[in-house]
Amino acid sequence: MTLKKLARAGLIAAALSALTSVFFISAPMFDHSAAYAQAPAAAPAAPAEADAPPPACAPNADAAKAVLTNCTPNSGDTAWMLTSVALVLMMTIPGLGLFYGGMVRKKNVGDTVMTSFAVTCLVTIIWVVCTYSMAFTAGSPWVGGLSRAFLQGIVSDIAKGIGNPNPLAATIPETVYICFQMTFAIITPALIAGAFAERMKFSSMLWFMGLWAIVVYAPVAHWVWGPDGFMNSGNSDGLIKVLDFAGGTVVHINAGVAGLMCCLMLGKRKDSGPGHNMVLTFIGASLLWVGWFGFNAGSAVTAGMQAGMAMLVTQIATAVAAFTWMLVEWMMRKKPTVIGICSGAVAGLVAITPASGFVGPVGAICIGIAAGVVCYWGVTGLKHMFGYDDSLDAFGVHAVGGIVGALLTGVFAVEQYGGTAGLLEGNAVQLVNQAEGIVIVIVYDAIVSLIILKIIDIMLGLRVSEEIEREGLDLALHGETVQ
Repeated sequence: MTLKKLARAGLIAAALSALTSVFFISAPMFDHSAAYAQAPAAAPAAPAEADAPPPACAPNADAAKAVLTNCTPNSGDTAWMLTSVALVLMMTIPGLGLFYGGMVRKKNVGDTVMTSFAVTCLVTIIWVVCTYSMAFTAGSPWVGGLSRAFLQGIVSDIAKGIGNPNPLAATIPETVYICFQMTFAIITPALIAGAFAERMKFSSMLWFMGLWAIVVYAPVAHWVWGPDGFMNSGNSDGLIKVLDFAGGTVVHINAGVAGLMCCLMLGKRKDSGPGHNMVLTFIGASLLWVGWFGFNAGSAVTAGMQAGMAMLVTQIATAVAAFTWMLVEWMMRKKPTVIGICSGAVAGLVAITPASGFVGPVGAICIGIAAGVVCYWGVTGLKHMFGYDDSLDAFGVHAVGGIVGALLTGVFAVEQYGGTAGLLEGNAVQLVNQAEGIVIVIVYDAIVSLIILKIIDIMLGLRVSEEIEREGLDLALHGETVQ
């Protein structure tokens, strides 16, 4: 026992030493002079120029070509985005943790909520090191550069009230945009955990989430949202103009497909049962609903009319989808359930996500109905048809709902609301673009996720032993139980 403790202590010490070495080795690589070093004394400016306020930057029509320096952030936009950051972070901790935690058995609740919390910490670290830069700086159509690795070079001069924003969010400080997009990067892998709940090793989960965030999430986010991404509808040089306002492809299809690959690799649970506490799921779903206003309306990155419409259609689609799911379940199983109406609400939130900045109320109603019906089938008929064990229906709700929403965005998009017409306004090409984007993300995500899982399975193993699975992950992996 003493030898094991000494070995463990040695590993921890070695890890800390390695991290410290990386920090001191990496520090000289980054030139902070542009952002932090005191500039040489300049000749005094004329009084009129000295008193002039720094310029406020306006977005360039083409984000890939925008050059924004020494800008004054808009205080209203900044206030709204700070609020949105808090709302979206609330979606993962505690929202998703409680939503998933209520649907697993009591012996696995701790592992489930621990997963959401640990993923939040892990992805934050990786985001700072490289994935923000890979996703949201210019580099190539396939992945961004490393100009913001370790968040170097961020201009945030508090004394002068100026900074250099990301071209994708011209009216807010880049620091705020980094935090906002970080919350998306956090919740996406956390959603995957619903597919393999109650049977994956905690250590293997951490390795998978970290690698997936780097080689899947960051590139896909760059394709769709990056300033020079090849699927960014705002990039004049883009190959495919995909409309994804807040993450239908980047977040939900991406997470759902990865979740499906996980449950296929892990296999079915040895035994399963009903969720232990529907009230936890209800609380979690409610927090997700409230937080989703920051998710969708915050994706306007301004406190303007598009944010207002995104908030309105989010509420409409969610209510319609939840009510539709309840009615379908009532007809099919003779009883409406709390878990069912909560799942329907999440399906509506998922489906309206890509469309929220592009459709109006009528489109939101149609998307809500479609999400309620199709996602109900996704977690019942589709899952039973193919026989995979998607523990908490990450694929059935998020991938299926994301596909429904992404396709219907191409149908119901209104040029007056989002700048792009859909099929109903005569632009059939947009529906084709949506379909192509969906297929590309699914294929890339599935292949790379399987490769990552196979490597981890060979090196560490993916699944806990039958004994641990039978006794519960909480006590075996974390030494804790829910009383």
